[in-house]
Amino acid sequence: MIMIEKKDIDLERAVLIGIITKNQDEDKSKEYLDELEFLTYTAGGEVLKRFTQKMDMPNPKTFIGTGKMQEVQAFIEEHDIGTAIFDDELSPAQERNISKILNCKVLDRTNLILDIFAQRAQTSYARTQVELAQCEYLLPRLKGMWTHLERQKGGIGMRGPGETEIETDRRIVRDKIALLKAKIKTIDKQMAVQRGNRGKMVRVALVGYTNVGKSTLMNTISKSEVFAENKLFATLDTTVRKVVIQNLPFLLTDTVGFIRKLPTQLVESFKSTLDEVCEADLLLHVVDISHPNFEEHIESVNKILGEIDSADKPTIMVFNKIDAYEAEPYDDTDLMTERTKANYSLQEWKKTWMNRIGNNALFISALNKQNLEDFKKRVYDEVREIHVTRFPYNHFLYPDYNYEEEE
Repeated sequence: MIMIEKKDIDLERAVLIGIITKNQDEDKSKEYLDELEFLTYTAGGEVLKRFTQKMDMPNPKTFIGTGKMQEVQAFIEEHDIGTAIFDDELSPAQERNISKILNCKVLDRTNLILDIFAQRAQTSYARTQVELAQCEYLLPRLKGMWTHLERQKGGIGMRGPGETEIETDRRIVRDKIALLKAKIKTIDKQMAVQRGNRGKMVRVALVGYTNVGKSTLMNTISKSEVFAENKLFATLDTTVRKVVIQNLPFLLTDTVGFIRKLPTQLVESFKSTLDEVCEADLLLHVVDISHPNFEEHIESVNKILGEIDSADKPTIMVFNKIDAYEAEPYDDTDLMTERTKANYSLQEWKKTWMNRIGNNALFISALNKQNLEDFKKRVYDEVREIHVTRFPYNHFLYPDYNYEEEE
């Protein structure tokens, strides 16, 4: 369970709804709802209750069954709940049907993430990408506010019933999507020029699940002040800083965090932001080892890296938050107790599959600056190897080399 610190602020009251299926057992459903609650808190909401139901597959009309929906409806009416949030993406028809029954705001996981992104976007580029994702999400969900037909234009060739309100709305949104795509294309060209102006410096990118400590590590290594907070998607805008380790300079990039069930619209809209990852020479895959399901986080990140053709890049696994890692106690005298991964000590984890990736695994605490010297040395060695290949007569590596004669 994710611990959420409550503050003296007005939080929007909400309930969460999820399902348990053959592909998503009870433990998995609980974990997803934990994450959904953290997302809700990040967006400014307070979860009063969770509802789950075992089903073979979601109800095509209302996502959950009639009886469970009545139970949710009764709780919402009794406790004056303003928002119902579903853990999976709802179809337009499901969203309309549920809204009529519950008579409150209905959101799904995608809509919630889009709302957080809209809050967090700081630069014009990020805001444009978020707006594009929101428009693409909205388009199939538009509902006409009027049922009558309106004549939008008159004159020759324009006689007849005209466009319905819903058709007008859809046309407006499609036009908006086209304008946003054109704007992103223009900004992409500008950013490509900026990346070209950086020369041939070695580029290192921080990647990982959301809230694993990438921005904290960025601040520690680059001595900068990138915004970092214990919330999901605290960093949305890509940040690039020049870092120097032992007189060897390179560019370090902090990227947006990934998440399971990442909305398709966001993957598409933010692919251009992830160009920094595509063009990186080295990836630092940051993992929160204190999270009980960090292995699945790794799989989610690797899946998205594969989607942007970056899965084969040189990668160092950086297991962060070792100071927060606590193995659950295990009673080896009780023969009925099953030993699970939650009982593994940090040393035992190192001897499992992590051992197979050799010296490509590092264990640190960015917040408390534990083992950072080992981290810096490993990154330096990797960057230096790339640097030597790119600049065989570089003055950082060969200070006695006479560059004036070559010029």
